[in-house]
Parts: sequence; structure tokens; C-alpha cells
Amino acid sequence: MADPSQKGIVDEVSNKVAAKVSADVGKEVEKQVGAEISSQLTDKVTKALIREVIEDDRTGLDAATLRRAIADNLYYVQGKFPGIATLNDYYMALAYTVRDRLLQRWINTIEKYHTKDARMVGYMSAEFLLGPHLQNNLINLGILETLDQACKESGLDMNTLIEVEEEPGLGNGGLGRLAACYMDSLATLEIPAIGYGVRYEFGLFDQTIKDGWQVEVTDKWLNYGNPWEIRRPEVTFQVPFGGHTETYTDEKGELRSKWVPSRVVNGVAYDTPILGYKVDTANTLRLWKAEATESFDFQAFNVGNYIGAVQEKVFSENITKVLYPNDDSWEGKQLRLKQQYFFVSCSLQDIIYTQLRRGDTLDNLHKNYTLQLNDTHPSIGIPELMRLLVDEHDIQWDQAWSITSQTFAYTNHTILPEALERWSVPLFKDLLPRHIEIIYEINRRFLAEVAVRFPNDKDLLGRLSIIDESGDKFIRMAYLATIGSYSVNGVAALHTELLEKYVLQDFYKLNPEKFSNKTNGVTPRRWLLLSNPPLSKLISDKIGTTWITQLDDLKKLIPLADDKEFQKQWMEAKFAVKKRLSLYVKENLNLDIDPTSIFDVQVKRIHEYKRQLLNAMQIMAFYNRLKKNPNLDMTPRTFIFGGKAAPGYVMAKLIIKLINSVAEVVNNDKDINGKIKVIFLPDYNVRFGQRVYPAADVSEQVSTAGKEASGTGNMKFALNGALTVGTLDGANIEIREQVGEENFFLFGLHTNQVLALKEQGYNPREYYQNNSELKMVIDQLASGYFSHGDTNVFKPIVDSLMNHDEYMLCADFQSYLDCQDQVDIAYKDKSRWAKMSILNVANMGKFSSDRSIREYCEGIWKVQPVVVDLKDYDQQAAGLTVRPEELPKA
Repeated sequence: MADPSQKGIVDEVSNKVAAKVSADVGKEVEKQVGAEISSQLTDKVTKALIREVIEDDRTGLDAATLRRAIADNLYYVQGKFPGIATLNDYYMALAYTVRDRLLQRWINTIEKYHTKDARMVGYMSAEFLLGPHLQNNLINLGILETLDQACKESGLDMNTLIEVEEEPGLGNGGLGRLAACYMDSLATLEIPAIGYGVRYEFGLFDQTIKDGWQVEVTDKWLNYGNPWEIRRPEVTFQVPFGGHTETYTDEKGELRSKWVPSRVVNGVAYDTPILGYKVDTANTLRLWKAEATESFDFQAFNVGNYIGAVQEKVFSENITKVLYPNDDSWEGKQLRLKQQYFFVSCSLQDIIYTQLRRGDTLDNLHKNYTLQLNDTHPSIGIPELMRLLVDEHDIQWDQAWSITSQTFAYTNHTILPEALERWSVPLFKDLLPRHIEIIYEINRRFLAEVAVRFPNDKDLLGRLSIIDESGDKFIRMAYLATIGSYSVNGVAALHTELLEKYVLQDFYKLNPEKFSNKTNGVTPRRWLLLSNPPLSKLISDKIGTTWITQLDDLKKLIPLADDKEFQKQWMEAKFAVKKRLSLYVKENLNLDIDPTSIFDVQVKRIHEYKRQLLNAMQIMAFYNRLKKNPNLDMTPRTFIFGGKAAPGYVMAKLIIKLINSVAEVVNNDKDINGKIKVIFLPDYNVRFGQRVYPAADVSEQVSTAGKEASGTGNMKFALNGALTVGTLDGANIEIREQVGEENFFLFGLHTNQVLALKEQGYNPREYYQNNSELKMVIDQLASGYFSHGDTNVFKPIVDSLMNHDEYMLCADFQSYLDCQDQVDIAYKDKSRWAKMSILNVANMGKFSSDRSIREYCEGIWKVQPVVVDLKDYDQQAAGLTVRPEELPKA
């Protein structure tokens, strides 16, 4: 410790240190003041002060160091100088600069987990809808403003470069975005974890709108490379497909089964660091790319068979070409199953390799790893782990099953019958002949146990069987996941209740201790801090910044909800992001929208149960009211839609066409005097959401009660101050409980009412005949009013509404209109609306993904945080030193 009398010298040197930015400052300090310091201060203080000005270009965080790093990466990675560099070059230089800082934390994290032998969470998901990396990483590193300064001093605009980044095409909707939020929270909470998925070469698709119809365009997200990933060719595993099995007797005299595949594919790892918020933990997202074991047949090429020479390469790489290939055909279904098995097999082989490399046995696999199945897509992992343990590692069946059933945990994400994954037994057997044997054996043993417990209930065995034999034989993957996992959870309170009462009721009766609820959550870092700078700044100025990692602290806003000045500031912040979205719409769609109007938003995957059609029908009803009375006292409202329909989902694509057809009529009718406007924003993705969620005044969460598992869009809207118009479905119920019934616009039938009405014999025509506004809307659809007189375009919608109405739009129509009238009344009272908006945000603490992950850690995974301490940069120790025992053998 330096003597107090030396404080002046320390301050003098500190000022000199702070004033220096060049690479040779360290030498300059030593030359000018080193002798004086060394005679009066300890060597430790001297080194600390000198080290302060010698920041490594790869790890330093001050503006001057970042400027040098950007220049270095432009020259030495991109190979460009400013005179010929493109915007993408500058973006890549910026991205590599940030990635270097991630790598420092990432390598420290991996090393910490390796030395501590930490229990790991393996999060297995077919989707990871990450969103753009750059800005999120800048926020998590805490250098957003510093890098902005470095860019300005370099003549660059950081925000322009942020927009250059291509969004990773690794997910579709809520399932993939939830996985991304959970990866963010796992790192922020310093939980040892690794995400496993597929490195799709092409994403779902880019959506354009032509003549009102969705047109799918190839999502070439990797066209200019991905600076955030690192290819690991040494981490490659072989994955077999097809062929047949053979039985043989091993050296112990036991009957065994051997898989003789017809094809083998390589799975190559691509790693991406996922950094937590202002911590030094960076977990790994490991995605697998399929490659041929032999990518080029030289002999075939030499005899002129040029296509045959690369046939194996094409076959192999097709597996990871596209996210969710259309599975209407046998080939499409087979490709989907290949994708799922491929990434699960690679991931399990990787885990086994790591377990053995750490010097442990496979008997302890479940003690060191817990593997979370994000829906049924990775549930093929259960028979695959059994195959690897029994066939490849000679572990007895009972022991292998004990390990397997204590390793996996299963999250169910749907109760829709068509979404509960089932695979045809012939298709499955053709592709995975060994696994069908293992599944049948799992099923046989499980049903034998059930028969012992319930000898008098013969029907129970058929209801619990993994194999559905009611017609053509199918494998019920949700049943396989439930039987093979030590935990099963739903993702909202109502969803879990429905699982226990209906979808998996027999399994719940067998093992109620397996079941729990873990309501979904979203990361406040991306969905408020990053997406909504005006509102997050206002919140932080008033209550501090602890809410960013402790979202319950937003409750500190509650006392401010009646403060008129704060209400004014709140609505000004909301207006700023509404103006931002208005400018975006003008620049990209050449449409003028009024930011003073109510922004009424429904953006999500297009599906009949999500009822975008009901929303379109209420717009038609409002339009008809205005046509009848142009002077109607109605607050101007802009209806904003967005979302993609699966390429093979005909009705969903027709709903998109209808929305655009209604927009064409409404937006061009001068009689309604601009009181309503309708827009469909194409190409819904994460960046899209970052623009739209903050700008919404009204959040449309209108799914049929009992159909939505949870939803997370509802949380993102409410977190940004939008008021929810919703049914009692999914997480809407819990949002309403948290924000208060008076701050939520409720409509529609409840789940029990939906079920009761269907049991009684629901007849949509009765509603059509007894409701004049509903009748007019359906008649207009049938007459071609919104389709230039073409009566055939929307005939499937009319037929569905009149004859089936599976999702009960007619039954909820009037309640929905009445609810929207209440929205209009509330919005006219600006103070009331501002208060409701503030209280929505203030009470959203429960819906942080941090809370969700804590509940998984405590209630399911039994995993503890591992704090990663970043090693300070030491120039003397910066050189590589490899101990002889660490040197790999040639």
C-alpha cells in the first residue's frame, strides 16, 4: 500500500496514464516517470498503472484500443483498405473486434468448466432464433457507447453497420426465440450450459408479398459469412442412416443387435459464444453441419460421371440445407426426421466424448449432464443414447436405461393434436432400423410395468403405448419423451393443467411427481434495453438499472403511475418509437402511417388457432361502421400485422392474402377519412420484432382459449407498455393476474366454455344468422367485396367459418368487437391509458427468462452457478507457453 504522502504522485501518473492512447505509452511512462514511481511506490502499483495504458488490441475496451482493433481487422482479416472497403467489410471488421472480446471470456469460461468439472445443462433444440449478434453483444459487454465513439472517431456510423448484419436463419417462431432467450439467461446467471442444434445453411425463408400473396424467397443468411461462429473440423462425428440390423452372439454369449447402415454422414461442429450481461461467462452454442464422409468421387469424375462424383456430398449436405423443409411428401417427412436424428446423434456423441475425456465413466453421465428436450424434435435422443450406451459402449440395458431416464428432461410446447409429433413406423424403420427395435423394447418394458400396477385396466396399455396402433402404426414422440425423461413440464399454468388433465393425463396419474410448470419468459436485455432505448432510458433514470437483471425491480415504477409529469414522459418515449416505426414503414413500404393513431399490432406465426382471421374480420366490421357513418367518433387506428405462414399451409397463406386485400380496400377508401389503416409488414424476424414490439399501443393475443401453450410475444408487448387484448389462454392468464384485471382487455370464451360448447354441438351458422355485423362480414367475403368481385378467392375461408369454425371465431366475434370498443374509450383518456401502460411494464417481472431459468435450475436441473473470473491482461504472460504434458501427440 502506498503512503498517503505519495497520493499526489499516484494522481499525477494516473492523469498521464489516462491521457495516453498510443501503443507505445507503456514505454513512455517508464521512461518519463518510471524511476520516480519505483522509488516511492510498490512494484505492484507501478505495473498496474503501466498496464492500464497497454491494453491488448484483442481484449481492450477503451475507444482508442477499439479503433486500432477495427483497423487491424479491416486490414488483416478482411484484407481491405478504406478506399475499397464495402459496408460489409466495415461490419465484419467491427464484428471481429467484438468477437475477440467474446473469445477472451469464452475461453476462460470453457477452461473454468473443464477444471471445475461442473454439472452442465445441455439445451437441445431444433431452433435457435438468435437475432442479430452485434448490438446484443455490445450491450452485454457494456461497450455500446464506447464503440459508438470509436466508430465516430474512425468516420463510421455504428448504427448503419449494425443494420448490415444478416440475421441468422436458425429458427422460425416462439420455440426458437425461447431457446435464444434461455441461452442469454443461462449465461447471465452464470449457469454452465451448452446449446445443441442444427446449422441450417438456409433459414425458413425470406418473405415477400406479391399481389397480396406470400412469396417464399431463399434465406441466404450465410452469403457473406458468419463472423460469430468458429468451425471445429476436429469435432466431427459420424451419423449412420438406413440399412438393416443383424443379430449376433457376443463373446459373453449374449444376443446382441448390430446396425449395418446404408449411409454414413459426418457432423461437423460450428461454435458460437453466447455472452451473459455484464458477466464474464460466455457459454457455447454448438450447431452441427452435415458433410459427406467422402465429398468427391475421383473415379466417377474420371469416367465422366460428374454428377455422380458429388452425389454423396449433395445427399449429405441436404440434411442441414433448410430449416423445416416442407413435409407434405414422404421425402419431406424423411428429411425432417434425418435432421432431428442427425443433430441429436452428434450432440450425444459429443457429450459422451467429453464425459470420457474428463476421466469419468458413462455410469456418471446423468450426474454431470442434464439434457433438456425443447419439445419433441430432439426426443429421438432417448433411443439414440440407449443405442450408444448398449451397442457402442457395452453397457447392460437396465443400467443404460437408468442413465438415460435420469439424463433427459422434456418440455412440452403444444396441446394441438397435429403438432404432437408422430412418425410413421414404416418411415421410421426405413431410416432408423436399430432405433425402432429400441423403441419397441422400451415400450414393451414400460407397458409390462404398467400391467403389473394396473392389472384390471386393459385399455390403459393402449392409451399409454408409444406405438399408436389404432390405424396405421405411428410412433408418438411425446409419449417417448415422457417415458424416457425424469421431468416433464409445461410452459404456462393453463398449459400444464391441460397436459395433466387431457393430453398426458394417464402419464400424470402414473408419475405425478414428474410434472411441473415452468412459465416461459423473455430476456429484458434484448426485448427492452436493446429494442426500446427511449423507454429503457426513462426507466433507468427514474429507478436505476438493476431491473436489467432483476426484472422485479420494475415494481419501483408503481408509485410513479399516477404522476402526471412521469405519464407525459412515458407517452413521449412511446411516441418516439412509434415515429421510428412510421419512418421505417415509409422508407420500406412507401406507406404513410400516423404515429398519433392507436398502433394495434398482431405479429406472430400465421396459424388458424392464433386467429389473425378474427382480427381481419373485426377490421372489416369497423370499416362497415365507418362506411355507414363516416363521422363516427372513433380514435384513428393503424392495424399492423406480420408473420410467416408455413409454405405448405394453404389456409394460413390465404389469411395473409385476405389481410392484404382488406388493406387494399380500406387504405384507398376516402370515405373513412383515414380513421383506420391496415398494413402487413413482410418478413417477420427478430429485428422486425425489435422495431414493432416497442411501438405497439395494443397487443392482439386472441388465440382460442386452450390452444396456445404460452406465447412469448404477449410478454414482449406488455414489457414495452402495450395493453393486451386477449383471451384467457396461455400466459395471457398469468399476465392478467400480474398487471391487474383493470389493465387488461379480456374477451371471449374460457377454455371450459369452449369444451362445453363443442360437446353440445357448436353451430357457427347460428351466430351468423343472429349477428348482423358478422353476417355482413361473411357475406362480403363470399360476394368478392374484398377481392375485386372474385367469389372464389376466399371461398375456403367462408366454408370454414360457416361449416366448421374449428377455432370458434363466430362464437367470439361479438365479444371481440365489444372489447375493442372498450379499447377506444380507454385510449381517449390519455392519463388513464398512460397509467395502464406504466402498470403493465411495472408488473412484468415474473416474465423474465431469468426467472424461468432459475426455476429450471432449482426445480429440475439441480445446477448451480459457476462464477467465471476474467484474467487481467498481462503483457509479460501474453506469450504462448505449452507444458510438455499438454502437447498433443502427433
